[in-house]
Amino acid sequence: MIGVFDSGYGGLTILKEIREQLPEYDYIYLGDNARAPYGTRSFECIYHYTLEAVNYLQQQGCTLIILACNTASAKALRTIQQHDIDPKKVRVLGVIRPTVEVVPQLTRSGHVGVLATPGTVASESYLIELEKQDSLQRSQGALQYKQLVVSQLACPMWVPLIEAGEHESEGARYFISKYVREIIGRDPQIDTLLLGCTHYPLIQSAIDAELAVAGHSTCKTIAQGEIVAQSLKDYLRRHPEIEQRLQKGGECTYLTTDDSDKFADSATLFLGSPVGAKHVEY
Repeated sequence: MIGVFDSGYGGLTILKEIREQLPEYDYIYLGDNARAPYGTRSFECIYHYTLEAVNYLQQQGCTLIILACNTASAKALRTIQQHDIDPKKVRVLGVIRPTVEVVPQLTRSGHVGVLATPGTVASESYLIELEKQDSLQRSQGALQYKQLVVSQLACPMWVPLIEAGEHESEGARYFISKYVREIIGRDPQIDTLLLGCTHYPLIQSAIDAELAVAGHSTCKTIAQGEIVAQSLKDYLRRHPEIEQRLQKGGECTYLTTDDSDKFADSATLFLGSPVGAKHVEY
């Protein structure tokens, strides 16, 4: 099975896109909602929580696990890959690297903005990975800009508003406007705006609208779901030894460490259709 893990609900936007592109596989979604959000916690805490989830999903039969959480991908993925898993038994992938791989090809000006949670911004993972991709693709002569300039901005109000179902309210529009105008104000040449949180696709249209009002309608916003799904599809094509171990029944199980009814209600917001969920402890 393919396991998809997030500290909360945002990873559902990743799962939704993955299932649209790869509907034949069996999936388990695990949300650690009882301990969310992860963004304000220490590296050590996030690593510990994420490793617990990875071990649990592996016990449930997952041989491929996606950390559909930018904070977990930034603060725990590499350590888990290097020290805590046997790659012959399970593979653990994140969402940051596949996202940044496409960014240098999309920007014309070389000026990129990253909107994310405070934890993801503080980790500087996007800065590091974008610089790596810039150097790699520059060495291949594949870029059309002279220099990569990355501006980051933490948007601490967006996730609470989305999870409260208030992302279409007047208050949400204020904070969408506030953060969009702030990052464009830092660098008016930004032409590519990366949404570095899996919750943000729910307000992508509002972000685009605010960019238009601010006179930056040509600035392209990038959500992660479709990119990660396409990357996973390519990964399985390149690793048939892993693909052949995955169950193909088209089923999906939803697990949460919090109240299952509450999870199911909120999950509907992210998936656009009702689901059933089960409470688990590990």
